[in-house]
Amino acid sequence: MSQIVERKAQHRKKLGNLKRSSQLDKSRCSCICVCAIIQLIIPVTAPELDPPTCKGAKSNLKAYQEKRDFDKTTEPLWGEGKDEGQHRFVVQKHQATHLHYDFRLEIGGVLRSWAVPKGPPLEPGVRRLAVQVEDHPIDYIDFAGEIPQGKYGAGSVEIWDKGEFNLKKESTDILEFSLRGKKLSGSYALIRTDDKNWLLIRRKEA
Repeated sequence: MSQIVERKAQHRKKLGNLKRSSQLDKSRCSCICVCAIIQLIIPVTAPELDPPTCKGAKSNLKAYQEKRDFDKTTEPLWGEGKDEGQHRFVVQKHQATHLHYDFRLEIGGVLRSWAVPKGPPLEPGVRRLAVQVEDHPIDYIDFAGEIPQGKYGAGSVEIWDKGEFNLKKESTDILEFSLRGKKLSGSYALIRTDDKNWLLIRRKEA
């Protein structure tokens, strides 16, 4: 009699294990189905990567990128900037609403830029207003062409002068450098007078 009771107990235990196993399988199946449905509704996509730029350059170029419609303009979207010690400069004659000259220095993997209404000074002792604008990508150093009407900076752009420079002093409010270009050569300085306004000065040679 005891053997019969024991066998019935073992039988009930097996039935209980099978039942729990079946419930777990159903639960796993439900989880898999739910996950599959979620992936169909919300597809998993790789994160969008920003274009490669040198350290610190990405945030500096944000203002440049936000102001332009790259489906319309041929201006470069970005340029991979590596601060390899190269110091190049460019002056671009920009016939926009008002004629001005864009003076750009390659520093820190971007082109730090100023709009000079009357053009860079050629004679020692001459000072010119230079209004600082957003940093430009390195690729802009070779840009020349037509910016479409109705777009930011609309008008013609041509390279007026370019070359290399030696950076002698750099601080928040002053840059001192010497230029070696076809039209511009010698010692220059950029001195901040207020927020965005600077003076571009042709230094007298010692």
